Amino acid sequence: MWSDEIYFEDDEAAMAAYRAAVGEAASASNNEDDDDNDFIPSKPSRRGAGSKSRRELPPKSKKISSSSTTRKALTKPRKPRVSAASRSSSPAPVAAVLKTADNTDEDGDVDIDIDDTNESNLTAMPTPDIGKLSVSAASGVDEGESPSAMLGSLREREQSIRQRILQLEKEIAELEKKCGVEGATEAKAKATEIDLSEFKAPEWSVPIRANVMNFDWEKLASACQFDVILMDPPWQLASQAPTRGVAIAYQQLPDVCIESLPIQLLQTSGFIFIWVINNKYTKAFRLMKQWGYTYVDDIAWVKQTVNRRMAKGHGYYLQHAKETCLVGKKGVDPPNLQRSVASDVIFSERRGQSQKPEEMYEIIEQLIPGGRYLEIFGRKNNLRDYWVTIGNEL
Repeated sequence: MWSDEIYFEDDEAAMAAYRAAVGEAASASNNEDDDDNDFIPSKPSRRGAGSKSRRELPPKSKKISSSSTTRKALTKPRKPRVSAASRSSSPAPVAAVLKTADNTDEDGDVDIDIDDTNESNLTAMPTPDIGKLSVSAASGVDEGESPSAMLGSLREREQSIRQRILQLEKEIAELEKKCGVEGATEAKAKATEIDLSEFKAPEWSVPIRANVMNFDWEKLASACQFDVILMDPPWQLASQAPTRGVAIAYQQLPDVCIESLPIQLLQTSGFIFIWVINNKYTKAFRLMKQWGYTYVDDIAWVKQTVNRRMAKGHGYYLQHAKETCLVGKKGVDPPNLQRSVASDVIFSERRGQSQKPEEMYEIIEQLIPGGRYLEIFGRKNNLRDYWVTIGNEL
């Protein structure tokens, strides 16, 4: 047994001795000048991770006792009113709006005093007056001039800008020649020559490169009368948003130019096939009647993608996924006519711009086998054996 061990007769005597020892320690700590609260036990955490002193937060500047008011403040903060004078003035710096530099605690949180925020400290960004903006400020036109005078001055400025552009293009071409750099126009011309040299027309095709507007149609009509005429006119689109974001890679012709073609000289009897766009149906029917044809049928080409899905394109009201070819007849039926040999619907993949499907030529050749075929407004991709093709892009 140890010499300093103390034995008590019962539990009550042991508790009395413990209370006396604790009282002496507490009185001794109160007499000393130690304020670090060494003998105050800290409240243990819920998980028992050890005792930590609770961080003391700075006192709030204003207490809100009502629970409903607190709920409104947390969900929808009230916006302060901004006076007209402060709205038109320049914005104040942030330091002038939030006077809370001294209220920042150790974590960087800022306590904003509600009582200190007033209308003088809150300002808004100035709003420009859109009504004062005008084109004359940018174009250099006097607002006091009449509309006709303004239009004339704008046209003069446009001409001067165009002349300046031409002058700059000439200077660029001269510099390219001096530096030995090939110009964009020359490179494009060479690429076209290479493309034409590499292209090989079908052996039995008859391509005629000519402008259809000044071509000698009477000479062609005296040499041959055709059984079938196929046309894909470059219809002029509507003047209001004609392309709708689509770049047209060919020259369009007005309706009056297409009307002037002497198609009636090329056939005494036979069929005509005219590709038509949606807003030219009425015009195409009038052309048929003018040239002496009667509408008898039409062929629909449903465009498809490489994955055999419907290829939708631009349209004014609906997305277009098909093209229509009107069929007209003139005179008596050709002696080699074969009826009901092909369908009036073509499901084919969409290829280049304005490039029609090969199935169209197959339908015509099945309808009138061994006939004399003519295509107007043709391209290189339209050349086919035993066909006469006329166009300015061959």
